[in-house]
Amino acid sequence: MTQTRLYFTAGKIEADRIFAAFEAAFEDEGLPIAILEIDEDRDIHEVSLYADGDVDAVEARVREILAGLVLSRPIAREPVPDIDWVTRSLEGLKPVRAGRFFVHGAHDRRKRHSGELAIEIEAGLAFGTGHHGTTAGCLEMLEQVVRRERPRNALDLGTGSAVLAIAVAKLAHIPVLATDIDPVAIKVAAANARLNHVKALVGTVTAWGFHHPIFAARGPFDLIVANILARPLMRLAPEMARHIALGGSIVLSGILDRQRDAVISAYVGQRFRHVRTLHREGWVTIHLKR
Repeated sequence: MTQTRLYFTAGKIEADRIFAAFEAAFEDEGLPIAILEIDEDRDIHEVSLYADGDVDAVEARVREILAGLVLSRPIAREPVPDIDWVTRSLEGLKPVRAGRFFVHGAHDRRKRHSGELAIEIEAGLAFGTGHHGTTAGCLEMLEQVVRRERPRNALDLGTGSAVLAIAVAKLAHIPVLATDIDPVAIKVAAANARLNHVKALVGTVTAWGFHHPIFAARGPFDLIVANILARPLMRLAPEMARHIALGGSIVLSGILDRQRDAVISAYVGQRFRHVRTLHREGWVTIHLKR
């Protein structure tokens, strides 16, 4: 299917604001969005949004969003073939440091520092590279939770490319179950676990929510991390309560600032206690205990 790329340039700060606004506005449609650094010295970044169907309607929404941010940009169009959007969005991305973690691609191995927990990720078709504020926020929160609580059994629900599962395995040296509804993501997750030498610790399974016998076999879990979206997380609150060990922790993200209170309320209703919220780039990562 041929899609149309809508694109324009902006400075880094403005590009990040626009990217966050686009993610919130086009969340339900799942339209691919990317930022590419064009000229570092002149602070020129290209923001792209890929649309199909009624491109005029999408462009009109883009203009409304820019107007709401009190920004005005000339928007160009480019017809493009169906391609691997995640791979394209990764082009030009720099490595990310979050706490002790250093998330990078193969081309940035030389930038690893002594003492860092390096995670090499080739995302392929799966979500989760460490560059998104939710993933980086989870990494920071997980470092603190694992250090304080020393869990023995963990679950990464909706693992994507397995960044978080690999992070817990490297940090705590414990078994981690990594599940996702997407079999392609699970293939990528397993490959990344092998690449990071934690294959023996990270088990990967294709599963919808908690509807798989693996959860009963491997649970209850001392630690559950889920970087999904706010509405699915709220629906999963009762199942989270059933699968977390008494005194265990959950780390939740994929939640916008404005969705924080509703998510916390859903879990408080399941006898969870809010411990801490970490804010990053318009998103939040929430730590709760059972």
